[in-house]
Amino acid sequence: MTKKLIPTALAAAMLLAGCSLIPTYERPAAPVPTTFPGDPAQPAGQAAASLPWQDFFTDPRLAGLIRTALANNRDLRVSVLNIEQARAQFQVERSALFPALGLTGSGSRSSPNSLQAFDSSAGSVASQYSVNFGFTAWELDFFGRIRALKDQALAQYLATEEARKAAQISLIASVATGWLTVMADNELLEITRQTLGTQEESLRLAKLRFDNGVSSELDFQAANSALETARAAYAQQQRARMQDENALALLLGAPVPADAVASGPKGLDSIQPIPDVPAGLPSDLLAERPDIRQAEQQLIAANANIGAARANFFPRVSLTSGIGTASTEFSGLFDRGSKAWSFAPTVTLPIFDAGRNIAGLNSAKAGRDIAVAQYEKSIQTAFREVADALAGRATLGEQVRAQRAQADAEGVRFKLSDLRYRNGIASALDLLDAQRSLFTAQQLAVNVRLLQLQNQVTLYRTLGGGWATREQG
Repeated sequence: MTKKLIPTALAAAMLLAGCSLIPTYERPAAPVPTTFPGDPAQPAGQAAASLPWQDFFTDPRLAGLIRTALANNRDLRVSVLNIEQARAQFQVERSALFPALGLTGSGSRSSPNSLQAFDSSAGSVASQYSVNFGFTAWELDFFGRIRALKDQALAQYLATEEARKAAQISLIASVATGWLTVMADNELLEITRQTLGTQEESLRLAKLRFDNGVSSELDFQAANSALETARAAYAQQQRARMQDENALALLLGAPVPADAVASGPKGLDSIQPIPDVPAGLPSDLLAERPDIRQAEQQLIAANANIGAARANFFPRVSLTSGIGTASTEFSGLFDRGSKAWSFAPTVTLPIFDAGRNIAGLNSAKAGRDIAVAQYEKSIQTAFREVADALAGRATLGEQVRAQRAQADAEGVRFKLSDLRYRNGIASALDLLDAQRSLFTAQQLAVNVRLLQLQNQVTLYRTLGGGWATREQG
């Protein structure tokens, strides 16, 4: 009879453990328009989220840096370790669904109490030895509390996996942006060097004219001031170049190879083209952005936590059971007739807890509302980022064209002003003004071109591109 009782109780527990108090999850509606502003034209091509980063960043120098960063970046390494930690926590919560079997051996020896000390019939020492195999305080999950905690841990684990993908996307985009910045620094450094050479030639000419009485000291000092300004700009640009390379090295987690950031003959135009990607619809971001999926998994975890908080209002049933041997003599533990067993169910019903369970449920509900707001905010942030990148794609091309045309016009103006100055027709101030205007226009042209390239990287990132990787043959 006793042998049949334990399996019957376990079967009943398994049948009754189908109850769940977790609220039915419904994905909140996306709080953004159904299309991006301006309804931009969609270029043909593969969606960013499914486009491997190797096919988007085709320049071999940049591809090599990205591979280095993926292997060495410490922030990405922390994201991977967070996944391992969340997976272990999920296994901890899941293990509570099953009884923990163990083998226990115990022994005790005690002397009689003081009242028995005068009783000659009482033994001087009492002994008890036992060996048991079974489980202790296994909670039968009738109301789904443990399964709710398990579901919460699972959602948190999935959220950390999405966080790793989001970290990889951010890392790849940051490396690309940092590398483009260094390449732009090279071009700006070359422009500043050329300007410095021009100013040195202007100062030589101004001194020659001043020494021969052709021009006043005012022209000579103006040329000298322009030269020192160019030297200061050159030193500033050198510092910016070194600092940007240091920032890139931090992203890589390793020194930056010299050949990866060497200046090309055409500056930024020597970089292999970055393809345009279709924007799709805002609803596509729900499936393509890992950060949005991360926020949704956190919402699912908060929803499951409500189920665990609700289950605290109901009784908890725990079961302790074991089978083994017991004897008053250690040598008799395994003798015939020493068999012993135990079956001890325990029911705990909350009656008064000073409002603890109600407060726990209210806290869980507030946590879910917070997670809903954070999920909606992640969608709105993603929509804004894509919309800004699309606005940049629509306008930066024309800005680059206009800025380069201005630089070309300023180049012609400088040549004419220099010719007029050498022939004594124009003043030194006219020449210096033309030099400053040319230098500024050239710098702006490089900076706008850099913005255009970085905007392409930003659009790829905001559309969820960067975590898909092409298999290497």
